[in-house]
Amino acid sequence: MKTLVLTEKPSVAKEIARVLGCTQKQKHHYEGPRYVVTWALGHLVTLAEPEDYDTKYKTWNLEDLPIIPERMKLKVIKETSHQYRAIEQLSRRNDLAEMVIATDAGREGELVARWIMELIRWNKPFKRLWISSQTDQAIREGFAQLKPGTDYNRLYQAAVCRSEADWLIGLNVTRALTSKFGASLSAGRVQTPTLAMMMNREKEIRNFRSLDYWVIEADFGAFRATWRDPKTGDARIFDRERADALKSKLQGQGGRIVQVQQSEKHIPHPLAYDLTELQRDANRKFGFSAKQTSNVLQRLYEQYKLVTYPRTDSRYLTSDMAATLQERLKGAAIGPYAPLVASFIRKPLNITKRIVDDSKVSDHHAIIPTGEAIALATLSADERRLYDLIVRRFIALFYGPCRYDETKLTIEVAGEKLHASGRVIKHAGWKEVYGSSDFTDPDREDADAEDEGSPAQTLPQVAQGDAITVKSSRQINSRTKPPARYNEATLLSQMEKHNLGTPATRADIIEKLVSSDTIERQDSQLMPTGKGAQLIELASEELRSPELTARWELELERIAQGKGSVEQFLSGIRAKAADLVSEVKTSSAAYKPHNLTGSKCPECGEFLQEVKGKRGRYLVCSSRECSYKREADGQLSNRRCPQCHKKMEIHNGKSGKYFQCRPCNVVEKLDPQASGGSGGRRASAKANRQLIEKFSDQTQLGNSLAEKLMAALKEKKD
Repeated sequence: MKTLVLTEKPSVAKEIARVLGCTQKQKHHYEGPRYVVTWALGHLVTLAEPEDYDTKYKTWNLEDLPIIPERMKLKVIKETSHQYRAIEQLSRRNDLAEMVIATDAGREGELVARWIMELIRWNKPFKRLWISSQTDQAIREGFAQLKPGTDYNRLYQAAVCRSEADWLIGLNVTRALTSKFGASLSAGRVQTPTLAMMMNREKEIRNFRSLDYWVIEADFGAFRATWRDPKTGDARIFDRERADALKSKLQGQGGRIVQVQQSEKHIPHPLAYDLTELQRDANRKFGFSAKQTSNVLQRLYEQYKLVTYPRTDSRYLTSDMAATLQERLKGAAIGPYAPLVASFIRKPLNITKRIVDDSKVSDHHAIIPTGEAIALATLSADERRLYDLIVRRFIALFYGPCRYDETKLTIEVAGEKLHASGRVIKHAGWKEVYGSSDFTDPDREDADAEDEGSPAQTLPQVAQGDAITVKSSRQINSRTKPPARYNEATLLSQMEKHNLGTPATRADIIEKLVSSDTIERQDSQLMPTGKGAQLIELASEELRSPELTARWELELERIAQGKGSVEQFLSGIRAKAADLVSEVKTSSAAYKPHNLTGSKCPECGEFLQEVKGKRGRYLVCSSRECSYKREADGQLSNRRCPQCHKKMEIHNGKSGKYFQCRPCNVVEKLDPQASGGSGGRRASAKANRQLIEKFSDQTQLGNSLAEKLMAALKEKKD
């Protein structure tokens, strides 16, 4: 008898099949002496749509809401139904005695497999492969230590609750808002409170009133010191006359050092990465979006097998891994990392509770290297940069703290107190791994914030009571700044702080907000659009609150741990969905599309809206019943600017279409004949193929084909 192995992706199935000796490749599975390995394509089964319950739901009507089925149904996803049918046929084989679930070891992975098992009516025994890396050794050890599938029933229940909650809340509120206000308005259990946080920050920025302030700095020759208010400790002075008077008062005056404080301080090594912290760092250092980091990380995990399971919320390792850490360091000892680990290869590692702590690990441990050998040149630039972050963070775990001496001086001049501080590194510790001399603690939430104290400097040897003189004084003018808009790093921090979503879903939530045109990226910043600002006002105040969603997330975690009630959770979600729909129905608010243009639809007469697409801007009809759409003026082309080499826009002028580079203002006329009437775009692959087929001689390709193609192109140009 054989065992059916169900993976989540074809690439994973291929690797597991190779390790298990399944050499017979079929269209939908691999087969060997003991195992048959097949795969899903992500989700093959999903929750049924409203129209699957009743055809009347094909039309969105406010009167039909809320839609709350007594029992949620499942259905096969049409686009991948061929793979589902293949798994269904395999499941009927008499020579298969059991199944091994080998989907991703997490909540969503469990859901992928269990829903397939439910629809194919799998009633034979099943086990669970639970591994944290895709190396050959990890796969072999995992199959040698398979867990009973029923051990993960609670995780499956939590996954079902999450999915049904998102359906009940998201679908009902989205349909209610869209039907009520006649616009595509998307709301959800996690995306709405996330958008609300961004909108609150935007209000803080708009209501902010910037003020001038001055800082007084005195130069004593060997060092500088800053005046601070003796009552508040604030260095800022908001009165220009007071700042002028204080500057003049200190100029050239003698003083004495009234206090010298010396202390040794240390910054411990940063914790290992979880997914959210890695996404934050990649955004800060490289400008990666959270989704981009997830995609690159998944390749390092699945394709290259260089890192452990990525979708983790833990920053610690488990005790059973301690014996493997030195081997992992040896595996990382290549290229620029070899000198950093050389001292750890032949001596016992100092493994502390800051590295290994079973009590702080949930489903999966922190993200670390697997120890697999790799030629760094085979990685793409993005893969290399992300791998570098993970490897250096892992190596830093075994270095000591960064130790430095900090000296603080208090100087009295003309009855005023000035302050200076200086730092000198005694032992770089883990900072050697990064070649960094700054004093930032990477685990601080405000790691990117500027130090409000005096700038770091080297102070001379001084003693309390020493007399010194102000060589010169100056006042530094600045203005108070509004709160910064969120970037992906800071938004991820806030989502984590308020328990919105999970490490595995936060990137998708941000992308969903962008794709629905409720937020937009401007350089590195994220900010709400006009549509997002209105949507938040239309959505229920309770749904906007992070506290409500945070309570739901905590309850899902309790269900996964066997402490919460599935029935009670879903009963509350159903009641809340009904309440939220009722609130929309009785709302007296109005919605006005923020992107309406002055142009009207030629088909129905409604005003057109301008929306952003992958290739530029489009004009679409504002009526949901009308499907009219056309390119807007200023659409991007494939023509490159001769100066800056960026893509130029296509515009309509009195003399016809023309190219324009907005940054350089370079203008070139578009010749429809020269471009084949394609607006300056390259000929499609299909057009090229047809041209080759038309003028090629099957018996003589080579120069003859080239001559005929040239002749055809010349004829077309003429």
